[in-house]
Amino acid sequence: MKAAVVHAFDRPLTIEDVPIPKPGPEQVLVRIEASGLCHTDIHAARGEWPVKPSLPFIPGHEGVGIVERLGAGNAHGIVVGDRVAIPWLGYACGDCRYCNSGRETLCPDQLDTGYSINGGFAEYAVGYARHVVKVPAGIDPMDAAPLTCAGVTTYKAVKTSGARSSDLVAVFGAGGLGHLAIQYARITGASVVAVDVNEERLATARELGAEHTIHAGEEDAAAALQRLGGADMAISTAVNPSAFEAALGGLARGGRLVCVGMPAENEMKVPIFQTVLGGLSIVGSIVGTHHDLEEVFALHQRGLTRVISEERTLEDVNEAVEQVLDGSAPVPRLVFRMDGSAPRETAAVAAAASVA
Repeated sequence: MKAAVVHAFDRPLTIEDVPIPKPGPEQVLVRIEASGLCHTDIHAARGEWPVKPSLPFIPGHEGVGIVERLGAGNAHGIVVGDRVAIPWLGYACGDCRYCNSGRETLCPDQLDTGYSINGGFAEYAVGYARHVVKVPAGIDPMDAAPLTCAGVTTYKAVKTSGARSSDLVAVFGAGGLGHLAIQYARITGASVVAVDVNEERLATARELGAEHTIHAGEEDAAAALQRLGGADMAISTAVNPSAFEAALGGLARGGRLVCVGMPAENEMKVPIFQTVLGGLSIVGSIVGTHHDLEEVFALHQRGLTRVISEERTLEDVNEAVEQVLDGSAPVPRLVFRMDGSAPRETAAVAAAASVA
């Protein structure tokens, strides 16, 4: 099968033929139809986090496809022919106090797709039957792929924030994760402020329901938020610690910062005086559970969310990575189509057609 493989953290991914994996006990073999490119995949491929993947490996934790084979043992309700998503949380033990209290994303024995186990930048991937999630009928795999990480991660972050209809929620970073965070925050009824350094992303944020936008490259984002009365919640999906610091500085008294993005630079400055006197809180939110992803798919099936993406082929992987890094990606999410079928109309093509 064709796969994009990381052999060294300082070299581009290579497209090569590798053996189709065989599903082990309680695993399933999935023929990948679509796989989204997340910034985490770039961190993984470049070894930028403190805990690095073992080389060589195949990235990708937004893989969606059709189950073609079952391993021995309990298939946990999955059958051949099901369309499933293989999320970031590839495996959790099921026995620890975190797994037993609905917090399996905190399992200390977890294995993460595209990081500690091979992921979806390939024509086939193996997933654990207990952790893959069925994709409801009617959801395009090209939409389901970004929802598998960008969707469930920001949905969980909005849950963690405790956002309510009377709140002002600031979303820092309006890209792949942020454009979905805006929509989930709007579903709660909250008023949303989108913060980014890319004007095109801010325009998209307004289309998706953001009532206010702040160009962080042109004005002090924290000060701009304070002029709006301060954010009750701030959700930072950004990849720069300065965005987290600005989000904290933009909170109203009693506000909460939800940290989602994980920059390569692993530190942010927290002013103790202002945090104590302002009654501020800082929490981390890591992806979402199996049930969270089921809810994400249900919301999308009801037409309450939009995924703005553009298709690529796996051969484009290194160019796609560079576009994400330099901000030139034309849409919030780039998705690799793996099944060889004709591409659907992209957002860019649709826009050009409407102008014509």
